[in-house]
Amino acid sequence: MQSDPEVAYESLHGQMKKLIVVPLIESAVSTVIIIDALDECQDEEPASAILSVLGRFVSKIPKVKFFLTGRPEPRIREGFQLPLLAERTDVFVLHDIERNLVDKDIRLFIKQSFSELTRRRGLDGRPTEEQLDLLCERAAGLFVYAVATVKFVDHRNNSPKKQLDRLIQSPDSSTREGRTKFRANTTLDSLYMTILQEAFGCDDPEDDPKVRSVLGAVVLAANPLSPSVIATLLGLDTEDVLPLLSSIHSVLIPQAQADHPVRFFHKSFPDFIIDLTRCTDQRFRVSPPDHQSQLLIGCLNLMNRTLEKNICRLPDAVANSDVSDLKERTERYIDPALQYACRSWHMHLLDADTTSTAITSALHQSLEKMFLFWLEVLSVLGAVRNAVDALRTTTDFLKVCQI
Repeated sequence: MQSDPEVAYESLHGQMKKLIVVPLIESAVSTVIIIDALDECQDEEPASAILSVLGRFVSKIPKVKFFLTGRPEPRIREGFQLPLLAERTDVFVLHDIERNLVDKDIRLFIKQSFSELTRRRGLDGRPTEEQLDLLCERAAGLFVYAVATVKFVDHRNNSPKKQLDRLIQSPDSSTREGRTKFRANTTLDSLYMTILQEAFGCDDPEDDPKVRSVLGAVVLAANPLSPSVIATLLGLDTEDVLPLLSSIHSVLIPQAQADHPVRFFHKSFPDFIIDLTRCTDQRFRVSPPDHQSQLLIGCLNLMNRTLEKNICRLPDAVANSDVSDLKERTERYIDPALQYACRSWHMHLLDADTTSTAITSALHQSLEKMFLFWLEVLSVLGAVRNAVDALRTTTDFLKVCQI
């Protein structure tokens, strides 16, 4: 990477060859490389692009085995069926494991987790054996359900007894679900709906747009954002965003500090909340076109308000490489929200509302008055190439814009 920084912008084929294949061949190392959650890679190809490229090289590094995990989405199934990979691949389907073995592991996990919860907060012998059976049945072989269940009960602002009773008595999760063959959506959706209703069901309906906006920012952001950045882009106070996110802590990865990016525990929750056939309560459902547009306008308005000439107060006629404290200046003068806006606004334009006059107005102002200042920020961030993608995306958007 140091000798050839441009490799970061090469094709997947070039990156695989230079960064992975050649070093492995030259070192003759014998190892296993694990690629986890392949389904979470952004990829528009009919067959997984990573699998396609891997298939071209896998025979050249015989001392290395690749262990890949991912949900069986169509592009991943197609990728493993490519001729170059099919004959060299063994597929292990987790859902084909004997159900009683999975249930035994899940029961052990739940029992151990609740034992720890009892030690910390007290549950008076709960869950009972019957309740354990019910929770295992509802999990339907999904560890993500078991983990979310434990996190839901361990809500720091509510009694764990109350949380457990609410989950056990939930009418949307009948015990027969757990006895059926693997039904991920049916099983998880009822749990996620319970979590949302527990968090926001009693709130004033006037707060629903704010709830959806924050959830949309977490789900649709180009990269994970901190609560403070979410608040800035949405025009909210951080004090409003933090308790909202805390209410759904059972689907989030715990963060040590409030300014750290917010991440969902499992991709199944974002999938659920943007799907109108699964998230049937419109109070919580996130509409990608609407909320992509909201994030886009938030980014553009922030740029229009705060961008200025020589924002980092650099000396005249000096190259970035000659500024010894460029990183410090960047952090001082370009806050995380503005960095995100300058880098990523165009990614929200891809699925934005093509009939929005607010978008075209903000775009016009940004490109007419802030264009050079925006390029300057990308320059000090080392992200000038983003400008090419942004302008290409803008051109495509304007071609189909209905205004």
